[in-house]
Parts: sequence; C-alpha cells; structure tokens
Amino acid sequence: MIYQAPFFLPWLYPTLTWRIPTTEKQLYLTFDDGPVPGPTDFVLETLSKHSIKATFFCIGDNVRKHPEVFKNVVAQGHVIGNHTFNHVKGWKTPLNDYVENTTQCDSIVEALNSKPGTTNLFRPPYGRITRAQIKALSNYRIVMWDVLTHDYDQAKSPEACLKNSIRATRSGSIIVFHDSLKAERNMSYALPRYIDHFLGKGYNFNVLS
Repeated sequence: MIYQAPFFLPWLYPTLTWRIPTTEKQLYLTFDDGPVPGPTDFVLETLSKHSIKATFFCIGDNVRKHPEVFKNVVAQGHVIGNHTFNHVKGWKTPLNDYVENTTQCDSIVEALNSKPGTTNLFRPPYGRITRAQIKALSNYRIVMWDVLTHDYDQAKSPEACLKNSIRATRSGSIIVFHDSLKAERNMSYALPRYIDHFLGKGYNFNVLS
C-alpha cells in the first residue's frame, strides 16, 4: 500500500500542490471529511495540547449538520479548505455539477466562518479530479498530499498506520489524516504518536495558506 504520493503525479499535475519545498523541518497536517462530533473534537484537543495549527478540508454537508463543531475549528485558529459539499467523485461527476457542489460547500462555510473570504484551498475527494475540473477551479489552490496515512482503512492496524506514515514523511510533507468516524480508530491512535515522534525530531507543524 502506497503512503507517499508516487513521484510522477506532481510531474503530471504540476499546478496542484503536493508538497511544500523547504530545507527546514516543516510539516503540514491536514484533515479531511469533517467536521464530525467525536473525531474532530479529538483532533482539536490533540492539536491544542501541542499548540499546533492544521488545515481542515471540510465537507459542506458536515458543516451544515455540525455547525458548532465547525465553529470550534475556526475559533481555535485552524485553516479551512473546501472538500466539496457531498464528497463527490471528480472522475464520475459532470463538470458543471462538480463546480456547483464545490460552490455549495463554499456558501455554507462562508455563512458560518468568522473569517469570511479566506477559504481559497480545495482538495478533491479521493484525490480524483479531471483536467477540466482543475481548470474550472483555477481560483482555488488545489492541495493534494505527499503522505496519505490510510487511517480510513479499517483493515489496517493502528500500529501499521503510524509506522508507515512516519516512514513516508519528509521535510515539507503535506500529511492527510481524516476526522471521520470511519478513520477514528486508527487516527486516534496514530495522530498523537505521529506528532510526538516528529516534535521529538525537531520538526514544526504549519498550516497551508
């Protein structure tokens, strides 16, 4: 199972952000699929313990259903990104429908965000997006990843999730965890230990902008 993004993808899609070039010990934690009561609360508590800020790619419908959890993410100073309204698959969704779903997510986020107008980050669900969709969403910074933790894979043990994610990480890595019920078991084990490991190695965690 691949934890680090294949080397050829940034070459094929150079306008997308896969990793942050740096010579410093900097890492970028991101969380997909929230906000969800329970998993998102755990993430916020874990990050707060270490005074770490992260980037949350939110599903619009989850923001609608759990506005107070979303407001907590914003209130704690984390960065918000768009993850579509319904977690739609780019490869199977017509262009106009895909753009409309993305705009719908923006609308609910803007309505609840205390810092409106700042959500210019977008991550395609499943990492699947067509070239036409990329062009249509050119007003966003489209963020992929360098390290995929596979915390959502319930066949994967928490220990393997942690070990392989650590192994795949390098300076400048954009790391994907999920604040979802499906990922909760692996994420809640791996995230605090992942953070402790890299803080112990002298790394800092930053947000995307």
